[in-house]
Amino acid sequence: MISNAEKALRDEVFAATIYTRLAKIYRDRTLKSKLLKFAEMEKRHVSFWRNFLERRGYKTSHFLKVKRVKVFIYTGIFRLLGLGLTLRMLELGETEAIKFYSNLLEGSELSGEEREALRRILEDEFVHEREFSYEESKFEEFLDHIRDAILGMNDGLVEILSVTSGLAGVYGIPFFVAVGGLIVGLAGALSMAIGSFVSVRAQRQVHEGTLRNINIASHYVPYLFKDRIVELMKTKGFSNDTSKQIAEEAIRDTRLLSKIISEEEYGLKEEKLENPIMSGLYTGLFYLFGSLFPLTPYFLNLPINISLLLSLVFAALALSFAGFIIAISAGTSIRGKVAEIVLSGLGAAGITYIIGRVASIIFGIEVA
Repeated sequence: MISNAEKALRDEVFAATIYTRLAKIYRDRTLKSKLLKFAEMEKRHVSFWRNFLERRGYKTSHFLKVKRVKVFIYTGIFRLLGLGLTLRMLELGETEAIKFYSNLLEGSELSGEEREALRRILEDEFVHEREFSYEESKFEEFLDHIRDAILGMNDGLVEILSVTSGLAGVYGIPFFVAVGGLIVGLAGALSMAIGSFVSVRAQRQVHEGTLRNINIASHYVPYLFKDRIVELMKTKGFSNDTSKQIAEEAIRDTRLLSKIISEEEYGLKEEKLENPIMSGLYTGLFYLFGSLFPLTPYFLNLPINISLLLSLVFAALALSFAGFIIAISAGTSIRGKVAEIVLSGLGAAGITYIIGRVASIIFGIEVA
């Protein structure tokens, strides 16, 4: 419990600092005001955890120092990737805090005063979560494109790293490896862009057709949906009478009826249908961008072993960044996702290098 409380104190100190720093950077007055409000909340939380620990005989002064590097990283992410991903990172911390606070409230370690204070802190955390969701919704389309870009970049990194490692094993001549990798990278970028465009466009057309049919049916034969709405509401826990009242009101309003059926039964929202052109562009361009990391050392015409080593290092750094962004977007463990992406990418490169070396021996290709 104490270690978790110390972690909570460190996190609250950092949160108060970063909210204050972001408020100074951000120009929008409404959001600036919200960030400053959150900073004040976090300062109250800091006071609670300091008192909590000091009452139990633990010193807290050393927890009040914030690592400048961590603040620099967060503000750098904000400047580079915008508010959407920055808020997503902060939200990951809030989720962990909510879980710890709820577990603590269920235990018997707190005094009555501490329990009431922690309930107020938990209320603040839920306010943060709600505000974050609202602010993130403004950047949702951007976040979707970020995911397209990072996934395209990751594919380009892994595939071209594997190809160049294999070619390095076969030829041992940096220029040949660079040209071969570049050709594969250009072909892969075109393939990924076209594939993304075609798949997203097909999916969008299917969804648009479904939404169109729902709108037509809602307008001309709304009574057909009445029983379906009753069943949908009952599955959500509404009573039979309440479900029937909702259904009666819905069939009198065409737009409401269409919205309920499309969102609740089919999980579709017209405003969230993905743009196939933008999806293709982001995926293809960032695939090509990702391929440049493992290719660059070979174009420098360094000795093949140095080129291979630098290619692996550059790719590992880029894969770490890709894993970092994917983890934030998906709300998963950053450390675990980075390790997964880097190890899988380097593992694929190692396997293809071995295949290349075996091929050079079998076919009698002389390595320079």
